[in-house]
Amino acid sequence: MSLIPEPVERLAAELGRLPGIGPKTAQRLTFYCLRSDPNQVAQLAAALADLRSAVRACSRCFFIADAELCAICRNPSRDPSAICVVEDALDVLAVERSGGFRGLYHVLGGALSPIEGVGPDQLRIAELEARLQGGEVTEVVLATDPDVEGEATAHYLGERLAAPGLRLTRLAHGLPAGADLQYADELTIARALAGRRSLDADRAI
Repeated sequence: MSLIPEPVERLAAELGRLPGIGPKTAQRLTFYCLRSDPNQVAQLAAALADLRSAVRACSRCFFIADAELCAICRNPSRDPSAICVVEDALDVLAVERSGGFRGLYHVLGGALSPIEGVGPDQLRIAELEARLQGGEVTEVVLATDPDVEGEATAHYLGERLAAPGLRLTRLAHGLPAGADLQYADELTIARALAGRRSLDADRAI
């Protein structure tokens, strides 16, 4: 017979599924909820419920949104001629914190990884191609992570998207190999954006 009531074990198990949360941390968070004011716990539960019911993917760029389009796509001051392609929504926040990019975004939803069964059809590449059809976009910044999967994805996109009048660029120096974009600091990302290089000619632009 377990010493811990089933609801406590269930919450700890669910919290333990979250990234970066180990069993001990999950147990501490669970007991914190037990000690907290019931209203605070109710607010947390309501916030979690609202997260799934009120937040969706932007229909254009697939960043997070509470309407059909995200705040970035709705902003008329953004430059529609440049699209920064990232793997994950958190990467958008990282680039935005740098202040070095004023265009729009496109969230792929991951990176190519044959080992994990992620191919081009599992990413939002077709949707990206559709956004380029109008000819308004003149630059695509490939800001995938500087790891093996991210580099492979950037190389694949560079070949697939190549077209006359479209400049394809890659983030330059400053990002350490193997690092995730979302964990880089603002200055590092800003410098990488400023020194992004052309995929056709391996030189700074």
